[in-house]
Amino acid sequence: MRFPRVKPEHAPQRLGDGTIRLGGAMFGLATEIHDADGHAWSALTLMDGTRAPAEIAAELLAGFAMLTQEEADELVAALLASGHVEETAPGPCDELGEREKERYSRSRDYFRWVDLTPRDHGWEPQVRLKSARVLLIGLGGTGTHAAWSLAASGVGRLHLVDPDVVELSNLNRQVLYTEPDVGRPKVEAAVERLRRVNSDISVTGEPLTVDGPDALARLIDGFDVLALCADRPGEPDGIRTWANRACARAGIPWVTGGYNGPLVSVGVFGPGGPCFACVRAGIPPQPGDGYAWPGVTGMSAGLSGQLVAYDVVQLLTGLSVTPPGYFHGLSLLDPDAHVFARYPTRSGCNFCY
Repeated sequence: MRFPRVKPEHAPQRLGDGTIRLGGAMFGLATEIHDADGHAWSALTLMDGTRAPAEIAAELLAGFAMLTQEEADELVAALLASGHVEETAPGPCDELGEREKERYSRSRDYFRWVDLTPRDHGWEPQVRLKSARVLLIGLGGTGTHAAWSLAASGVGRLHLVDPDVVELSNLNRQVLYTEPDVGRPKVEAAVERLRRVNSDISVTGEPLTVDGPDALARLIDGFDVLALCADRPGEPDGIRTWANRACARAGIPWVTGGYNGPLVSVGVFGPGGPCFACVRAGIPPQPGDGYAWPGVTGMSAGLSGQLVAYDVVQLLTGLSVTPPGYFHGLSLLDPDAHVFARYPTRSGCNFCY
């Protein structure tokens, strides 16, 4: 970095024992530095965007007589690599046009906050989204919210699959449809809406019933991530089992989600973690298992869809902080009841990554 500065959202705090906390503990990004001699605190204070790294090291040497040149250089380098520091005057990003930069400017602000990888210009996660290819199956409550969010986020190619037509009872939660759409194929209406949301990406679709593992395996060919928002056929040996096998063989990650009444949960699976079947085997059966019960509101559907989209974006941008192979979620009736389930690979599993 030419002129580093601490990200304003990561402003350092100095605790009473001399420990420095960067990133904010409540955001899950905190880094603690034990700094009894004050070297790190001084270096962070000097990282205000007006000095080059060599100048910061030189001022440290001038302020601390016992500090060596090697120690000063190592300290500055470690702070630059921590992810809590950014370039004051970032380099150019030629992969995005000015229209795209304006459209995604708030996304960039979010990514630079949560991204702990040093970047040249901060647009790198958005560039990854632009080149990404996502297959989304199921345009119901979860799927319509997920599809809207992925399109708005700038996923470069989004392909939608659903065999159904819009019904009046869908309109309490399926965000892409309106009353005039009743009777239309869901794919037709959804593609039309999403192209109006974001004309800078490719949105396609087909009114197809996924009727077996071979059909699903053909669909995922050429895509980077599967967003599985369909719930039929249910488990055991249903569409999620098909996805588990097909995605494992193809070596691509996938996300699935939905709602069981007030319980909203999402599963994330892919290379580096246990598969769907192994994680699910550790979860006790529950009413509505498999997202099959009909009770749903626009809010519960919206939360499940947005969580699916969020996890897809995390996988595509490389910003995931938890390796794949888990379910997570929440209960709308109990704000303290957060869901996180992760179980190890079972002996002899043929599909774990």
